[in-house]
Amino acid sequence: MRPVLRTIATLAVAATLVTGCGSGDDWSRPRPGGSAVGTLGPGFVPPSFSPTPESTLTPRPGSWEGVHPSKGYRVVLLTSGTDAATGALVKAVGNWAEEEGADLRTVVADHPSDLVPAITRALDLTPDLIISAGNDLVDPLALVSASHLAQHFLVVGAELAEPTANVTAVGWPGASFRGEGLGASSAYDPGSFTAERCASAVRAGVAAVLGELTGIVIRLDA
Repeated sequence: MRPVLRTIATLAVAATLVTGCGSGDDWSRPRPGGSAVGTLGPGFVPPSFSPTPESTLTPRPGSWEGVHPSKGYRVVLLTSGTDAATGALVKAVGNWAEEEGADLRTVVADHPSDLVPAITRALDLTPDLIISAGNDLVDPLALVSASHLAQHFLVVGAELAEPTANVTAVGWPGASFRGEGLGASSAYDPGSFTAERCASAVRAGVAAVLGELTGIVIRLDA
């Protein structure tokens, strides 16, 4: 092979290798579902707790820190809204993904008519987990998630009124949106969506999903 052709071939092979690994993965190839690395700490689950849909769990602060996703864990951040609370959640998910080496994709619903289509786009990616951020998505998720029981959902800073076993939610004092026309209660406080609380909510919620404690509502005390 002539030197120029050999150089071109070498560059082509290198480009193929870069595209096919790490964050360049286009998710077109099937892979085993993401798994947990580590275990939940003492105080995350009370001895008598039964993880049935809508049951509430208040874990000990920091008891989720020992659980991490396997590298390349596929996550879709599904978001809608430009308010500060939603923005804080979006940032927390992005920071978590970067720290954990998760493979994150983002799907944005930027119009009320796009809420259900956005959920469908997220489902089409077949991730290990879909994390929802934004109150506008609560009712559409209640409509769609029950028909896709094999897909795990994590709702952060809100909860579905009647979740199925594949939908886990994380809330705290000040995060009280439930949808179904109920809107936000008088206790809803956008200022409660601090960077620290949002970060804890994401980590606690993902730890619960990885620990197979799904369909529950996690309440953070602080």
